Amino acid sequence: MASNESTAFAVNEQSSHACDAIIIGAGFSGLYQLHKLRDELGLDVVVLEKGDGIGGTWFWNRYPGARCDSESYYYCYSFNKEIEQEWSWSERYPEHPEIRKYLNFVADKLDLKRDIRLNTEVTSAAFDDDANLWTVQTKNGQFFSAPFLITAVGCLSTANVPDIKGLASFKGQWYHTGLWPHEGVDFSGKRVGQIGTGSTGIQTAPVIAEQAKHLTVFQRTANYSIPARNGPVTADDIKHTRDNYDEIWRLARAGTNGHPFTISTRSALSVSNAERQEIYEKAWERGGLRFRASFSDVLQNVEANLTASDFLRDKIKTVVKNPAIAEMLTPRDHGFATKRPPIDSGYFETFNRDNVLLVDLKAEPIVEVTANGIRTTKQDYALDIIVFATGFDALTGPLVNLNISGSQGIKLKDAWAAGPRTYLGLQSPKFPNLFTITGPGSPSVLCNMPIAIEQHVDWITNCIRDMRANGQKRIEANTDSTEKWVAHVNEAADATLLPMASSSWYLGANVPGKPRVFMPYAGGLARYTSICDDVAQSGYRGFALS
Repeated sequence: MASNESTAFAVNEQSSHACDAIIIGAGFSGLYQLHKLRDELGLDVVVLEKGDGIGGTWFWNRYPGARCDSESYYYCYSFNKEIEQEWSWSERYPEHPEIRKYLNFVADKLDLKRDIRLNTEVTSAAFDDDANLWTVQTKNGQFFSAPFLITAVGCLSTANVPDIKGLASFKGQWYHTGLWPHEGVDFSGKRVGQIGTGSTGIQTAPVIAEQAKHLTVFQRTANYSIPARNGPVTADDIKHTRDNYDEIWRLARAGTNGHPFTISTRSALSVSNAERQEIYEKAWERGGLRFRASFSDVLQNVEANLTASDFLRDKIKTVVKNPAIAEMLTPRDHGFATKRPPIDSGYFETFNRDNVLLVDLKAEPIVEVTANGIRTTKQDYALDIIVFATGFDALTGPLVNLNISGSQGIKLKDAWAAGPRTYLGLQSPKFPNLFTITGPGSPSVLCNMPIAIEQHVDWITNCIRDMRANGQKRIEANTDSTEKWVAHVNEAADATLLPMASSSWYLGANVPGKPRVFMPYAGGLARYTSICDDVAQSGYRGFALS
């Protein structure tokens, strides 16, 4: 095979497989992309999955309390009404086993598993300019080649384990929530230290506290959280979802965040204090992410945001009995929802328990991990187990770690050294025929993920269909259109309060040395979809086709 020397592989024909498209990842994205390309376009497609089961993010995230934060009736696919009519969720916010069960149900229903290679970890991918072909190498020495390469690796799939001095000397066990043992962890009788209080930490702390002898929570940044008010899905709930299927998904696609509810058109500053308090109280009692929709300008206006932030700060004081602990748990450095807004099941109540201790790492930073626990600048904490709820190298990490080399051997990690450069979050210059589902520069993590995934997969599928109909074999984002899109992504973010949270993983701030760039598209799903559709209808403006 003709290639630049820097990207050439010595391919063993016995271990090589040629097809029309390669998909990396077998979660929500990979399963739907396989279905669309194989069953609608009739392509020969293979999915490469490093896990020994399907589920993507939900295959790996099995930590205690792990569940989705979108409601189950719309945290699912919308493309197949028959699947929706057959499947019934058990909880308003399902736990990870039920989400995996759902994805396996879909995979079986559509007969997807026959084209999924499990236990197949991608170690590199390289583009051959002369052959117009991607070649992917796996850890077990196999090679796969195809004109099209599609990453379906998720936005939150690369665990961020902090580099803390002395971790190797720790005599107990340590775990990262994103790489949780499938057999689970027994906390009974154990002294547990949890580092991190973002969405994951907020979910896992109450469960660990119930099981462990003692839990010490090491908090880097205090967070807001809304109660989930989780509960069983009733027969009436299921009937309502099935009867209103079309309207639910119409609403979801028309909205900002892919949720099937509308954001209020009222400003938080346009009503009296008493009325505003009543609206927030009702939203608090209902629980969940809909709290953000109480007013139109909570993420656009500093004063409006302050009304929501102050309401939630007061709730922390109401729930947490010890005033000093309540103050430690109260966010003061960012406004509500400028970072990912968690929802919880008894998080703040956990700090009323006798077996739970909160350590403020701003007041006493961690110095090192010792053989017997964690040492801060003030004291030693004896621990048997350390849990890192420290999140992910989000959005870019899963892609950069694939070791991708594009046209003329350019490495993706080098092309993105100053931050990700994508056009529509779908492609990057110098990486022809490489599509990134929910890549940086698309709504992705600011949305209900399944519907954002469907929009991307549908666009990619239609693009490949159009290329084949027109006899085109190569598509690549133009540098100029990419730079304009990156600027627009920044403009969209700056029109909100999102960039104000300097410690947010939306900016990559949780990973040392990572460029501080706002990565997701904050202009809303409906607006983004309209832009993507317009680009396609104009003959794929901003892309070079040949």
